[in-house]
Amino acid sequence: MPGMIVAPQPEAVEAGAAVLARGGNAVDAAIACAFVQGVVDPLMCGIGGFGSMQVYMPKRGQHEVLEFYARAPLAATPDMWTDKLRGQSRDGFAFLLEGGISEQGPLAVCTPGNVKGYAEALSRYGTLDWADVMAPAIAQAKRGVMVRPHMHWFWTQDQSGSGQVNTADKLRLTETGRRVYFRPDGSARRPGDMLRNPDMARTLERLAQGGPDLFYHGELAEEMAADFAAQGGLLRKEDFAAYTLSVVEPVWGSYRGHRVSTSPPPASGMSMLQILHMLEHFDLRTLGHNSAEHVRLLAEAMKRMTIDKDNHMGDPAYVDVPVARLISKEYAAEQAASIRRGERARVKRLDRSERDTTHISVVDKDGNAVALTHTLGSPSGAITEGLGFIYNGTMSRFDPRPGRAASIAPGKRRASSAAPTIVFKDDAPHIVIGAPGGSYIAPAVAQGIMNVIDFGMSMLEAVAAPRIMAVSDSIDVANRVPLAVTDALEADGYTVKRSPQSYAFAALHGIRIQAGRLDGGADPQRDGMAMLVAG
Repeated sequence: MPGMIVAPQPEAVEAGAAVLARGGNAVDAAIACAFVQGVVDPLMCGIGGFGSMQVYMPKRGQHEVLEFYARAPLAATPDMWTDKLRGQSRDGFAFLLEGGISEQGPLAVCTPGNVKGYAEALSRYGTLDWADVMAPAIAQAKRGVMVRPHMHWFWTQDQSGSGQVNTADKLRLTETGRRVYFRPDGSARRPGDMLRNPDMARTLERLAQGGPDLFYHGELAEEMAADFAAQGGLLRKEDFAAYTLSVVEPVWGSYRGHRVSTSPPPASGMSMLQILHMLEHFDLRTLGHNSAEHVRLLAEAMKRMTIDKDNHMGDPAYVDVPVARLISKEYAAEQAASIRRGERARVKRLDRSERDTTHISVVDKDGNAVALTHTLGSPSGAITEGLGFIYNGTMSRFDPRPGRAASIAPGKRRASSAAPTIVFKDDAPHIVIGAPGGSYIAPAVAQGIMNVIDFGMSMLEAVAAPRIMAVSDSIDVANRVPLAVTDALEADGYTVKRSPQSYAFAALHGIRIQAGRLDGGADPQRDGMAMLVAG
């Protein structure tokens, strides 16, 4: 069987494909791709971020989820920002604080996990060494990065209406940010411009030579900790030294005879399974894709999932997440019966988008499959002078109100929207899929899976088909959903918000495997591609 890799950045896909072509396995390719993603899409991911990956290696008998999520600073306390709460983003992704302090600058940063996660993946499942896998990223950093359309869109969008801090303002916080991401006249670099970041190239070279311990126990840890102390952040050497990851079993569900493995809490695979389990009770194919009734069913399932996520999702080491009950077929049947009766769920949010994440799907010639989602959560804009990379801004994901599932606690993992997923048919992988996109990820992944299974779409058709979202009390639709459909929904009393984007709401990247043949799809929302590698 040939191999395939799919991701939102062509340079990263090319690097991963080259690893597959010279005999590396799916994990080697995924990690090489991930390092390059941090260079060519530095607001989406990087060594200042975190993530998780599902790994299926049938010949080794391994099927695990490697979790390397960001952790709240050890100095954080549950009530430290109670008096600064101002609201919540409409999609529920972020809590909005006075001055945006949990979104931008050093206070927004949680302890990064990507470096430890990449290293553990290589040592546990890979065949190549650390410096070898990092080499393409270092070469790319020295070459420079061409600004692509989605990159430019992301850092120039105006989020002020939602109360969130604009990404461009975050990038202006540091001298490095101003130099790398803006033209000399102060305007944002545009598509076709080149980003030059020699500091990042040097940091990656140091990390390749010194190994991952340099980031958590060595010179890099000392430099980062000193910078946070000087800038008024909470992270210290102890946070880096104490960082741990975890290896867990996937959480399992099923959909129309297919077994589905995905990431457990604090990630959102559970939420994705809830949608599939609810909608398994309806004959979607007969309704027609994106008919008014299809959209209504999707929306009601998504709203019910969102209510459960808001109430229960958190770090299982700190809170009891009732996974078994929420993904049970009995609970899904109850929710489906409520939907069938015409009952409408209501998502409650504090009164007063897309998030920066990226994904990789890989299958190799031996049938190994990897779904890796990694991210900055949202870029904090904080950059240690001389190091070049942006830190995550994930403290905004914690609820500043004590006593809740997502409340702040020292060392706690922030809930993740990621849902790297593998769908099995006859005990072999059939779909390897995931997405960036914050709160939109779980519903998008569910729609992608249903597009393949219910509507017989190829993977490219499945990831490119118009999506809808209902993670608030409105139904958001991509601009290619017909006006007649949204008119019918509005006539039925639903609030509908139409996106100006034709390809909206997360960005699916997946591979379909049928009879030893692979077809891949890179969501046209981003700038990526699928690349087949001969077996």
